[in-house]
Amino acid sequence: MSNLSTSISRSVQILRDGGVIALPTDTLYGISANALDPEAAAKVFSVKDRGERSPLPIFVSDTGDLYKYGRDIPDTAVRLAEIFWPGKLTIVVGKSDLVPDVVSGGIDTVGLRIPDHPAPRGIVAQLGAPITATSANVSGKPALTAAEDVVAELGSRLDLVLDGGNLAPSAPSTVIDVTADPPRILRQGALSASDIQKLAGIDLEV
Repeated sequence: MSNLSTSISRSVQILRDGGVIALPTDTLYGISANALDPEAAAKVFSVKDRGERSPLPIFVSDTGDLYKYGRDIPDTAVRLAEIFWPGKLTIVVGKSDLVPDVVSGGIDTVGLRIPDHPAPRGIVAQLGAPITATSANVSGKPALTAAEDVVAELGSRLDLVLDGGNLAPSAPSTVIDVTADPPRILRQGALSASDIQKLAGIDLEV
């Protein structure tokens, strides 16, 4: 039986039970588990065939979550969040103790983002916890933009695939590390460094 579904409430229940799902985002399909559940988050690495020392970014629901799941938040992080969230910018900040080490890959930072898509935002709101936000593909393979392709590649490893149809082609989110001074672009993605600098009025290390 297909594990495709269009139900956000079913997705939330699976996540509450420690399961792993795939879901549409504003960039690509992503793999999500409850980011505050270490055992669930650990399953994401198995689904992707990914090394457990690689950090997992997380989706949050509100700019204030910078202070909940991060620490020592600089003003630059808040300014970037206010300008670019919801959207295609992942902001790397110091990790709070609420974020399990398995999510951060054992390092003391974590990447946070609010995506511009109703599915992950609705799930985070109903779950009451952040979710992992890594791309839905086997590590090293191309990212996927169709639910059917996610089922074909990863369906047997996932508890559910939330069907958001075929997504418009998009680069992944741009990743910026605000623990560095000046902030540093770790991954050039959908937002260009020049646009970030111009709109936020900050200098960046690229």
